[in-house]
Amino acid sequence: MSQTSARSPHLDPLLVRYLHDFLGDVEPAAMNLLLSQLEWVEVAGGETLIKQGDPGDAMYLSVSGRLRAYVRGDDGASRMVREMGRGQIIGEMSLYTDAPRSATVVAIRDSVLVRLDKSQFHTLLARSPQVSMALTRQIIRRLQTEHQRNPLALPVTIGLFPISAGVDLAGLGARLADAMGLYGRVRLIDAATIDRELGLPGAANAGADDAVLNRRIALLLDEIEAVSDFVLLLSDATPSPWTQRCSRHCDEILLFADATQAPAIHAIEADCLSMRPEHAEAAEVLVLLHPAERACPEGTKHWLARRAVSDHVHIRPALDRDVARLARIECRTAIGLVLAGGGARGFAHLGVMRALQERGVEIDYVGGTSIGAVMATLVACDQPVPRAIEVARKAFRTNPTSDFNWLPMLSLIKGQRLRGIIKAAMDELFGREIDIEDLWKNYFCVATNYSQAREQPIHRGDLAKSLRASISIPGALPPVIIDGDLLCDGGTFNNFPVDVMQGMRGVGKVIGVDLNFKKPRRMAFDEVPGTWALLRDRLVPRNRRRYRLPSLSAYLMNVTILYSMSRQREAQRRTDLYFNPPLERVGLLQWSKFDQIVEQGYVHAQQVLVEIGIEGVKTKPARMA
Repeated sequence: MSQTSARSPHLDPLLVRYLHDFLGDVEPAAMNLLLSQLEWVEVAGGETLIKQGDPGDAMYLSVSGRLRAYVRGDDGASRMVREMGRGQIIGEMSLYTDAPRSATVVAIRDSVLVRLDKSQFHTLLARSPQVSMALTRQIIRRLQTEHQRNPLALPVTIGLFPISAGVDLAGLGARLADAMGLYGRVRLIDAATIDRELGLPGAANAGADDAVLNRRIALLLDEIEAVSDFVLLLSDATPSPWTQRCSRHCDEILLFADATQAPAIHAIEADCLSMRPEHAEAAEVLVLLHPAERACPEGTKHWLARRAVSDHVHIRPALDRDVARLARIECRTAIGLVLAGGGARGFAHLGVMRALQERGVEIDYVGGTSIGAVMATLVACDQPVPRAIEVARKAFRTNPTSDFNWLPMLSLIKGQRLRGIIKAAMDELFGREIDIEDLWKNYFCVATNYSQAREQPIHRGDLAKSLRASISIPGALPPVIIDGDLLCDGGTFNNFPVDVMQGMRGVGKVIGVDLNFKKPRRMAFDEVPGTWALLRDRLVPRNRRRYRLPSLSAYLMNVTILYSMSRQREAQRRTDLYFNPPLERVGLLQWSKFDQIVEQGYVHAQQVLVEIGIEGVKTKPARMA
C-alpha cells in the first residue's frame, strides 16, 4: 500500500513546475492554496496506487518515478493501456464524474507523488475560480485526446547492467551520457558516486537491514533525479546490493551484452532482475555489442529467446554514430523512416534516401510495406546509399513479375524470379540469408494475414520469407506460409504503415515516403471494351491508344491497396516529414526504368528539403520534465 511521506524540500520546485505545466499560469494566491492542500505519498515498486472499480477518492500528480495503468477486460485479462512518468496527473476524471476507477495503476519503480483528496478538490473549486477553470480545461483536453495514441513516458532514470563478462560499462556509460547530453542534463551515477556524495565508503552496498542509510540513499537519488533530465545508474558487475537497488529504481533497463559470447543468463539477470516484485517491470532493452569490422550481426534470436526483453539494439561501440543512435532511442528522439508499397515506383525510395543521407539525416528505425519493405532492408543493413542503389540495380535487372503461370491455380505469377532476386540481394549484402533481428537497425515489414483477416507487422523471423510475404500481391504472386498462417501483400490493409512506426520504442519523428497518386484518372468512354478491341488498341503506339486502362497485373496490384489508399490522409497527417514523389507517368511494373525512377525520387526529395530547411528534418530534443 502507498504511504504518506514527510515533505521532500528538494522536490518542491519540481512540483510547482509540474503544476504550472498542468494548470497554466495561475495567480500566486491560487497556487499557494493548492499547495497547502496537497499530501506527499510514496509508492514502492510493484505496489498498487489505485484499483479498478474502487471509488475515486483522490487525484495524484507524479513527481518522481514511473507508473503503469492496466484495464481488466470482460474476459478477466488485464492489458497495459498507459505509462506515466513524472509530471503526469492520475485519477482526476473520477473526481468530476463520481464514477469508479476505470483502471488499476501500479508503480513499476519506487515513486513519489502528491495527493489531492476529493473533499479538498471541491474546496479548491469553490474558493478559487481560476484553479477551477484551469482544471476544467485540463479535463476537456483529456477527453479530446482520450483515443489518440499515447506514447510511452520519457524515461528519466535508466539502469545500465552488464550481462556478459568483460563489458566496459563505465566507458560505455560515459559515452552514452555524452551523447544524451545533447538532449538534456545527464548525471552518471555508480556506487562510488553514492559513497562520495554521502561521505561514507561502502554506503552504496549497505545491506537491506540498514534502514537509515537506505533512506539517505533513496533521498539522494531523488535529489539527483529532481535536477536532472536523465540519470544513468551504472550497476556493479555482480548482483550486489547496489545492483539490486539500481534494478528497483529504473524507468528503463539496458542490458549490455558481448554478442561474440554465448547468450547465457547472467547472475545479475537471475538474482536481481528476475526477483523484482510483480508489476515492477521496467522495460528491459538488450544492447548487443559488436566489433566494428563485423559485416552483420548473427544469432540474435538465441539472445532474445533466453530473455523477455521489450526491444533490442545492435551497436558497435567503436562507432560514435552507433552510440549516438542508442542515445536518441533512449531520449525518444529517434528518427523512423516509413516506405510505402507501389511496385516499380518503389525505386524512388532510393532517391529520397540518397537526399536524406547527403544532408546528414541519421535513420534509426525503418519499416515498410511491399516494395517499401524491400527498400527498407537496404537502410536497415546500414550500407552507404550508393552501394544500396547498386545492389538494388543489380538485383532488379531481372523483371520480378515476368515468370507467368501458364495454369494459374493461385497466382498469375510464379514468384520464382522474385524469390531469386531477394536471395541474390541477401547474398550480395550479407553473404547468407539472415533474420530480421540480425539487421543493424531495428526494422519491420507489414503483411496481410489472410488466415486471420488482419494486418500483421513482422518484427522477427526469416528476412527473405518475410519480404516475400509483404510483397506477394493477392492473385498476382503466390502467398507465403508463416507459422501456419497464409500471408500476402501488406498493402491490402496498410500500404503506408506510419502508425506502426509511431508505436516503436524511442521514435520521436517519422519521415514517410508515400507513392500514392493524388489525382484520380477519369475514363473518356462509357463501357469497358471487349477483349479483341482491347488487344487491337494495345498494338498501336501508347500516345495513340483510345482506351487508357491498366493491364490485368497492374489492375490486380492497384485494387489490393485501395483500402490503404483511403487511409492516406490520416497517415500523411501522422508524419513529421512527408515525401510524395510525382510518379504518375511511372507504371507499377516498369522495372526497367530503375535509374529514371531513382532520380525522380531524388529530385523531389531535394525540393522538399530545400523548402523546409535542414532543421525541419533533424529531430529536436524531446521536451524535458
